[in-house]
Amino acid sequence: MGDIGQFLPMILIFVVAYFFMIRPQMKRQKDEKKFSAELKRGDRVITKSGLHGKVVDINDSDFSCILETMAGKLKFDRSAISMEMSKKLSAPTK
Repeated sequence: MGDIGQFLPMILIFVVAYFFMIRPQMKRQKDEKKFSAELKRGDRVITKSGLHGKVVDINDSDFSCILETMAGKLKFDRSAISMEMSKKLSAPTK
């Protein structure tokens, strides 16, 4: 029983780290992957660098999309599109 008592704090730290750090990060990655897979033409999005645009074309072979902006059309990787910012943009205003 004494041996388990020595390792109990370390086990408890790992369990707490899993539930407060690792698990939420895995859920966020899953949500971002789902968001990028559900992109469709006409969606208004914001890239992680802050560029606003509308999705014109989606290419599944190289996982990219073409955005139409005020400056013209630009090709981006789908992972460059920010899920949080794009959802805020498309959220209804109160």
